[in-house]
This record gives sequence, structure tokens and C-alpha cells, in this order.
Amino acid sequence: MKRREFITLLGSMLTAWPLAARAQQTGKVPAIGFLGASTSSAFTPWTAAFVKRLHELGWVEGRTVKIEYRWTEGSSDRIAEIAAEFVRLEVDVILTSGAAVLSAKQATAVIPIVFAVANDPLGSGYVPSLARPGGNVTGLSIQSSDLAGKRLELLREIVPGLKRLAIIANSSNPGALPEMREMQAAAQRFGLEVGTFEIRRAEDIAPAFEAFDGHVQALYVGADALTVANQVRINILAASAHLPTMYAIRTQVEAGGLMCYGPSFPDLFRRAADIVDRILRGAKPGDIPVEQPTKFDLVINLATAKALHLAIPESFLVRADEVIE
Repeated sequence: MKRREFITLLGSMLTAWPLAARAQQTGKVPAIGFLGASTSSAFTPWTAAFVKRLHELGWVEGRTVKIEYRWTEGSSDRIAEIAAEFVRLEVDVILTSGAAVLSAKQATAVIPIVFAVANDPLGSGYVPSLARPGGNVTGLSIQSSDLAGKRLELLREIVPGLKRLAIIANSSNPGALPEMREMQAAAQRFGLEVGTFEIRRAEDIAPAFEAFDGHVQALYVGADALTVANQVRINILAASAHLPTMYAIRTQVEAGGLMCYGPSFPDLFRRAADIVDRILRGAKPGDIPVEQPTKFDLVINLATAKALHLAIPESFLVRADEVIE
């Protein structure tokens, strides 16, 4: 065999050799770069679900796999910095979510990227196809825009005579835009007046509430790392304005919001661990189809409802997956 042919063959063998097997031979522990698009505390149940599933699949953190955690704290400026750091660290997989996916993709076309959560992976340019992602990116889509109309229906059930709705969303997140458009379209179908208030940083939240000026009856908060990082602030302002809130994420209801309806984020992060496992064992991300949510939760905070003097119908409470007392 000629030297050039041998080098080519050796290179292809190394590429196909699963990281798990390579680690056994070289002693190098595979590394996962966990790019948390919000705060550590906000991500706690999701991080726990991810790590627990990895353990079930045979990966023990600190022994057979290393996880490098980094948190943006809701700052979009931090995303690119963390992505670049993971490239320098030469992690084997980057796990992330939301708008952080694009920064990770811009930072590397080689390191596999798995998104546990993405509003619109096609429209946002994360992948060219859900069935055949190609490249180095794959993960789970939450179909947030498809659920916006359902959330509005639920909100109308418990807010009597709802006519005027406010929407807060992070306009710097391309994945949030389809959700806003879908909510605006749903509001028009129901004959509601709707005002959209765009935010890009935490400092924009209070002025948005000032702009409501008592003219709206309920608030829809777009799913985004910025709104998750500032969920307590948003809920305090909403309570002061006596505004019922609708969210997509359970933790925001635990933090004092009224209710949420959407995919189970712990379940999504658990399934993301399955994808990471496949990649660490040799699968190519481009060959793994983007998956859809299979578990949805309706959660209502009864304490918040009582503070807002909202009488929740018994039929609604029976349908809820969880009622927070």
C-alpha cells in the first residue's frame, strides 16, 4: 500500500472510531460543552434530567465523561464568547439551546452541536432539513409557534372577557419571531387587540410594563433565554400590574407566573442526552433527524390565580398536568 493511501485510510478509521472506544485506548475522557443559555439556577431541573439520562446510558460525570458548564446569565454577548471557548477547549460535543445554537454553529463546523430546545430550527437556519440535518448540528424542536394559538385559547378560558393582550418577546432571538407572529394571528382570529413589546436585554423589561399603562388585561411572554433569566422580575412586575401571564416553560410558573402550556423541558433535555450518547459512540449529527416533542404539560399556579382574584374552573384544574398550590 502506498504511503498516501495508508494515511487516507488511517484518517478515515480514526473518524469512524467512536469516542467511547477511543477514550478507553487513549485515556482521554470525552468532554461535553454545556452552553447554558440562561442561569444555572433556571436550568437546574433540565441539567439534572440531562445528567441523569447520561448516567443511565453509562456515562458518569467526572469519570467517563467531562461536562464543561458555562452560563450566559441571559446576556447574548456571552454566547459567542462561550462558543469560542469550547472550540479552544476542543470539546467533543456542544449541548445548547435557543438562539445560542447559531453562535455555536458560527464558531465551529466540526464539533457536533446538539440543541435540546429550538423554536424554529429550519426558519432560524440551524439545519436545512429536519429529517436530514446534514452538517454538524441536530437536536429537538419545540414547535413553539404551533402552540401559540392553543396557549391563547387556554388563557381566554380563565380570563373572563379578555379583549386586550400584551406580548413580550426577545426580538434579537430569530426563533422568537415565528412565535410572536403566530400569537398575533391567533389574537386576530379571536378578535383581540394585541400590543407587541420587543425586548433585547433585561433593562428593556420595566419600560415595556410601563408602556402597558393599564391598557391590557393579560400578558403572553415569549419563550426565550432572556425571559427565563428574568422570570422573577417579569412576574413581580406582572403581579404589580395585576396581569395574568401565559408562558411556555414550567419554571416560569414555579417562579410566580400564572400558567404555561408547552413541551416538557426536562423530557427534551433527557432526550438530548440520548442524541449526545449516540454521537459519543460514533454517530454523525448530520445523520440524526431533528426530533419533535412528545410530552406536553399544562401547569397552573393556583396561588397566583388567587392573588389575581381569578376563579379557575374545576374542569380546567382537572385537565392540568400540575397545579401549584
